[in-house]
Amino acid sequence: MLRPTAAVAWFVAFAAHALHLWPRHREPLAAGDAAFAKAFAHEVRRFYPFAPFVGGLAARDLTWRGEPIPAGALVLLDVYGQHHDEALWPDPYSFDPHRFTGREIDPYALIPQGGGDPRTGHRCPGEKITVALLGALATRLARLRYDVPDQDMSISLRRVPARPNSGLVITGIPAGGVSLLGHGSHHGNDRP
Repeated sequence: MLRPTAAVAWFVAFAAHALHLWPRHREPLAAGDAAFAKAFAHEVRRFYPFAPFVGGLAARDLTWRGEPIPAGALVLLDVYGQHHDEALWPDPYSFDPHRFTGREIDPYALIPQGGGDPRTGHRCPGEKITVALLGALATRLARLRYDVPDQDMSISLRRVPARPNSGLVITGIPAGGVSLLGHGSHHGNDRP
């Protein structure tokens, strides 16, 4: 439960980032469209680099696509590159939740929490929980009215896990502002 919870925290900040940049997605989320919420969650996980890459050590000598990989070698998977590959994702730098409506998810194409079957491969067994929570929380976020003060919303792929540089601060919520992955709460319209 701990890993999906941490993943959801990061992905909720990315969902707020997406809603700020592409506010047209608020309405279908706020309306409670469950299929759209799930598609939005998948697109957040595809578009945003929770982990720009993952690595592991080869357990034994092997060959992949003609390349020898000796036991003990560090192998890196370019998750960000995979999720922005035009061969897999038409218009990959466009944030489009509709790419996930009415289709099955290829477990080797969408790999934000590992690839393959979670029972036999290297995919997070908590992924379904992450998707469900992210969809529900993105819906709640879309229904919430708040302000996003000026801040550094760029995302560096050099940081693992990646996140908006300011953490993504939102303010103007009646009970006070919230810092999504930032440095605590901010009240009223105070700036971080």
